[in-house]
Amino acid sequence: MNNVITIFDTTLRDGTQGEGISLSADDKLKIAQRLDALGVHYIEGGNPGSNSKDIEFFQRVKSLKMNAKVTAFGSTRRKNSTAEHDASLLRIVESGVPAATLVGKSWDFHVHTALQTTLEENLAMIYDSFAFLKRNGVEAIFDAEHFFDGYKHNPDYALAVLRKAQEAGADWVVLCDTNGGTLPSEINEIVTRVRAELTAPIGIHTHNDCELAVANSLAAVEAGARQVQGTINGYGERCGNANLCSIIPTLQIKMNYSCVSSEQLQSLTSAARYISEIANVNMPVGQPYVGNAAFAHKGGIHVSAIMKDSKTYEHISPELVGNKQRILVSELAGQSNIISKAQELGLDINANNEKTREIMERIKELEHQGYQFEGADASLELLLRDAFGEMKEIFKLESLKMLVEKNNGHMNAEAIVKVNVDGQTVYMAAEGNGPVNALDNALRKALVQFYPSINDIHLSDYKVRVIDEKDATAAKVRVLVESTDFHNTWSTVGVSSNVIEASWEALVDSIRYALLNKSKVDVQDEPRERFGLVNH
Repeated sequence: MNNVITIFDTTLRDGTQGEGISLSADDKLKIAQRLDALGVHYIEGGNPGSNSKDIEFFQRVKSLKMNAKVTAFGSTRRKNSTAEHDASLLRIVESGVPAATLVGKSWDFHVHTALQTTLEENLAMIYDSFAFLKRNGVEAIFDAEHFFDGYKHNPDYALAVLRKAQEAGADWVVLCDTNGGTLPSEINEIVTRVRAELTAPIGIHTHNDCELAVANSLAAVEAGARQVQGTINGYGERCGNANLCSIIPTLQIKMNYSCVSSEQLQSLTSAARYISEIANVNMPVGQPYVGNAAFAHKGGIHVSAIMKDSKTYEHISPELVGNKQRILVSELAGQSNIISKAQELGLDINANNEKTREIMERIKELEHQGYQFEGADASLELLLRDAFGEMKEIFKLESLKMLVEKNNGHMNAEAIVKVNVDGQTVYMAAEGNGPVNALDNALRKALVQFYPSINDIHLSDYKVRVIDEKDATAAKVRVLVESTDFHNTWSTVGVSSNVIEASWEALVDSIRYALLNKSKVDVQDEPRERFGLVNH
């Protein structure tokens, strides 16, 4: 049996139909290159004639040398017309793409209600459209929309639709669970029947309305489908599409199918996070395989076992998908968590070390004050390195002023910081759309002349939590800042009864951590002392 599964990515088309996702032509090109590096076989870029962004994408993507086939999307010809005069089909051919996906109706209810035409005319629309693509040398993929609903309502007609596409020369026949309401057992049964009826290779396209898109895709593969369509991080309309970040590693690691190379699989986590940044959508922390918490361990018993053998609480090695094991430290953690985290950082620590007990007490004291380190790994690392004398101040704050004013209905903020770096005093002001944004901008402007790599860092998330609500506006707050440089993501925490002070603390830790990690990979360019890491 053929164990090669073709991966068809529709992040740039179906994924952009998700609420809150809007990609520019530049965004699409960046994502396309990252998808190509990941090893997907098809990249569906959109409809080459539907809007200016897609037109620009298809024009510019021609200059990129990619292994994946860039694919255009469209629909079968209009009713009571001809393919040769259909504007959408003509634009697909004129775009010069090597492959195209056409969506067509396979549910008789949709033919009558949505298209308002006859079943016979729908079959003619499908045949004419695919015959037209093949005459023009385009690889043709048929997305049989609402196929599973159509099959359950009228199996003879749904199969007739597939046969008509196959007869016209369609290279792939893709079965779509467009409403996302089919169960895995139904998928398996129906795909098995289709495989017995057709000679064309079968694909699967599922939606996640019952949170079964991944399971349904896997069930289809087990039944004989050899193309899987989906999106990175499961982006898509309503509840999303099948998540390729779960499908690819499950097929490859768990089910022994071949999707991408092992080296490409190791780039999965970074690709998922990169695309989430471009799309400006926060990834769920618990997303399987690629989420920040996918291999995170908090309970002391778990961590103790993990230190003996990671298989005790990890279903795969996180490195297979480019992720990493994380040991969370909190008031619930035992010494094993501290020891594991410190050893991970190369610090000399053990259960009998007095330093371990001191750190444990310090963490418990800070958590009592409102700090939370399980969601702020970067602050925790800095705390541990500070305790072992490995850190020094990268700068010293001499003063900080904030000005917030409302002018002509608009709220404006200005921050003024005075910092000392290596004996040099720097005085800098910056505006922002809020106090924290202004503070962040001013601090960066003050430090960038000393640490140019700050330009590569940006704040990707900012959260404020009131710790004790009974104190009302005088309550302490916990600020959690997430930062990224497109390669890594880290979180830092600050606590104070003043939200500006808490934000400042989290921002400073974010920059300290970024420069600490910069020094690890760039020690030839700058002295380690410049980045707050002391050589011993």
